[in-house]
Amino acid sequence: MLRKVFSEFIGTMFLLMIIVGSGIMAENLTTNQGIILLANSLATVLGLIVLILMFGTISGGHFNPVVSTMFFMLKELPFKQFILYLLAQISGAILGVILANIMFDLSFVEISTKDRDGLNIFLSEIIATFGLLMTILLVRKNSKFSTPYAVGFYIGAGYWFTSSTSFANPAVSIARSLTNTFTGINPEYIFYFILAQLIGGFVAYFVYTRIYD
Repeated sequence: MLRKVFSEFIGTMFLLMIIVGSGIMAENLTTNQGIILLANSLATVLGLIVLILMFGTISGGHFNPVVSTMFFMLKELPFKQFILYLLAQISGAILGVILANIMFDLSFVEISTKDRDGLNIFLSEIIATFGLLMTILLVRKNSKFSTPYAVGFYIGAGYWFTSSTSFANPAVSIARSLTNTFTGINPEYIFYFILAQLIGGFVAYFVYTRIYD
């Protein structure tokens, strides 16, 4: 259990360092928003694939409370482990953002002022989360080996086809409020992001259990 929970903590920490750190690095190198997003999404794709390959056989490589919630609802994750995963993911994500800020000589914590509001973004997070969970659930039925790559590629695509840039992760939503950089989110919108992500998760659960499982 300790090994699994620690893997979720380390994995989520590195995921946030990759997301936030690559965004800061890109911002330092160019002001072109398209290039910044391209660099940020590419780093996230590569990093996420590696992290799932590293920890997938140990903890499942969730790094995401909505993913863990799905497996708890499918009775594949015991309640105690589920709660520990949530704590590990949220605390790991927060530490990852703090470390990214420090690495780029910023304040430990900088509350983001980046607005991400609107019904279009709320809908975007529902769709992004639904798509992520369906990717995980359906790809693993055919090939567990392919799952890390499918998840990474889906999230990379989500950066570009969703107006929210596909957070699809409550731990990411919370932690990214602590960096006032390209990847940040104003804390005012965290609740709406998490609500949308939960809705997307429950829709995915309903579709998967009624149609595919």
